[in-house]
Amino acid sequence: HMHKTKLVDLAGDGRKWFAEVNDQWKGQAMCLEVEEVLFEGKSEFQDVAVFKTSTFGKMMTLDGCIQSTERDEFAYHEMMAHVPMFSHPDPKDICIIGGGDAGVLRELLRHESLKSGTNLSS
Repeated sequence: HMHKTKLVDLAGDGRKWFAEVNDQWKGQAMCLEVEEVLFEGKSEFQDVAVFKTSTFGKMMTLDGCIQSTERDEFAYHEMMAHVPMFSHPDPKDICIIGGGDAGVLRELLRHESLKSGTNLSS
């Protein structure tokens, strides 16, 4: 069963905030101001929500946990792409399995040595 994302008014001024509280990080939470709920639904495996935030752009959550935001997604994709590319002497062909939003592919295409690439995702 899908749970509806609970937005809270932290400051008492009517602004709505998404708060991620997780047992992995005891004693802390990540809160972002939400301008609009763009999507809420359930995949075969988890609850999915997409928000427009005031400072991080669009943000996607899975089961109430932040997965990516427009503001900082590049950090994940750059590490997934450039570290392996720079560790190979002459990369020419790549295959990305589970490439999802194609951010890793975007970063890989910055390498002029590539001749072909395949992005496999469901």
